[in-house]
Parts: sequence; C-alpha cells; structure tokens
Amino acid sequence: MRHPARLGIALAVTLATAGCSTAARDGSRADAESATAASVTSCGRQVSVAGPPKRAVALDQASTETLLELGLQDRMAGTANLKTKIPAQYEAAYAGVPVIAPKIATGEQLRAAGPDFVVAGSADLFTKDRAGTREELAALKVPTFVSAVDCPQRNPAGSTPFELLFSDYENLGKVFGVRERAGKLAAGQRAAVAKAGESAAKAPRGKERPTVVYLYSVFNGMPYVAGRSGLPSEMSRIIGAKNAFDDVNEDWPEVSWEEVAERDPDFIVIGDLSERGRPGDSASEKRAAMTGHPVVSKLAAVRENKILEVPGIELDPSVRSVHALGMLAEGMKDLGHVR
Repeated sequence: MRHPARLGIALAVTLATAGCSTAARDGSRADAESATAASVTSCGRQVSVAGPPKRAVALDQASTETLLELGLQDRMAGTANLKTKIPAQYEAAYAGVPVIAPKIATGEQLRAAGPDFVVAGSADLFTKDRAGTREELAALKVPTFVSAVDCPQRNPAGSTPFELLFSDYENLGKVFGVRERAGKLAAGQRAAVAKAGESAAKAPRGKERPTVVYLYSVFNGMPYVAGRSGLPSEMSRIIGAKNAFDDVNEDWPEVSWEEVAERDPDFIVIGDLSERGRPGDSASEKRAAMTGHPVVSKLAAVRENKILEVPGIELDPSVRSVHALGMLAEGMKDLGHVR
C-alpha cells in the first residue's frame, strides 16, 4: 500500500542531501554533452528518445525534484501532485515550471501540456483513469519513465533501494544528455549513504540491535507505519537498527496502536507531514496520539522521548531521502545507540 509521503532533538546534521541543489541553482548551464539518441530500460520497458526531451512532465513530487536537481527545469512542460512545499533549494527553479494539476494528473491534463517525455515515481500514476497507460502514451509517441524503486523485481537481484534511486539519476542523465551531472549526483549520494553507514559498525548487533517504529501518518485514529518493502527498512539496515515491522510486506501498512506497543521499539521515528495538512499529519498530532493512548504512552520510547522527527516525504524514495538518512544516523548517536 502506497501513501503520499526535524529532528525533534536539535541536531547539527553534517550529512545534508549530498549533491543536492547545485544543479538546480545552475540549471541554465547545460552540460556540454552530446544531444544524441539514447535508450534505457525503465521497469521492464525499453525507453528510447531521438534526442534530449524538451517538454518533460513530472507526475509527482519525487520526479519533479529529481529533474530540478539535475538542472532540467528549462526542459519541463509541467509538474503535478505535489504533497508538500518545494524546498528552498529548488524554489527558484520550480517557479518557472507549469503546474498542470495540483493533484494526480488526468490524461487530458497531461496531453494538454504537450509532453515529449513523462516521468513518474510509481507505475500507478500511469493508469487509464489517471495519466493514461504507458502503452497508450507510447502509441502517441510519448516515452514514459518509472522509477526503478517501484519495480525492484525487474532489476538485478540484491539491488538496494538507494542503488535503484541512483540508477534513476544515471538513466535520466543518459536520456536528457546530462550524464556528467547525473553521475556527480549519484556519486555524492553514494558517499552520503556510506557515511550514514558508519553508524552501523558502532551500533549493537544481533539481539541487541535497536528496534525502531516509523510512524508515517495517523488516519481516522489508526497508525500507518513502515513495513518491510518501504525505504525505511533499508535506512534501518544502513544505520544499524531494525524496523520493528519488517515482517509486514507492505510499504506503509495500517496497524493498531496495540501492535505498536507489542513491538516495544527502542525508539520511534515520526514522519512530519505538516505541510500536507491532513488530520493526523503533523508531528505534534502524532506525538499527542501516542501520549494519549493508554498503552502506547507507557512505552519507554514514549515516556523517555526517544523520538526523532524527520520530513515525512523524505521517508519515501526521492532525491532528498539521503537527508533523512543522515538525520537518522545522527539521531542514533544522540539517543546513545551508537558506541
């Protein structure tokens, strides 16, 4: 089940989003690379372009920010379905990109933008009742690209979610003729992941490994947490923790508060989605839900405020996810889980 994606303790986070914002600020300086045809594989489909796209449309926030990070705002004919505000480092670049739909784009809205390339973070945006199927768009000579993170089974076995993200950057670099820029972004974020991974070597192992519950949203009073197939499980592995709901094979399953209490995590990560504005989205509402629950409020993690807050959108795969990873690594240290 997919759901729309500050550290509560003051952290001097040295691991910012590696590679972020430079390309967005310098977007007008195109890489001096060949504007030739390119072909890549995207979620099992061969995607070919005769030359770098000039009217790309991004169907979600993750795709939008990836294209902005690669400095491609001048080649964007539209964006849609933003869950939160665009962060400061992308504001100037984003200002000139048309918003074709405030929420999920329909086929009519997409076609009206006249795209020559369409990018999405997940395949479920390419359906008949949304932007249209990939087959329908291919028949209109419009290539489509879906993040590799959305189809891990179609990628080399053992590929981590972060490596799949980095392959997205590199493949988009080929398509748009900005290979060097994409390569630098991928290299910078690989280094950020490696830095965050230094925590794992200093954290307890085996049965002593700290457990964590990721509280993404509270809807109708029920908690949605990170399951095994979501990015937080990989983040946990990198920093030396264990996702307490690793036995649930979903991205963001709905569970009960009693199940959260049964897992009795060593610490809790709250995804702050205040900007999305739905009931239960803010970090303060999630804290109130936990402290007000007769059972969860008794957990040591709640009583002792072993709670970290990160931007909720960064817990879903995106160009900003390494920022949340860095916050988690620093938070593990502050909570005493790293020797």
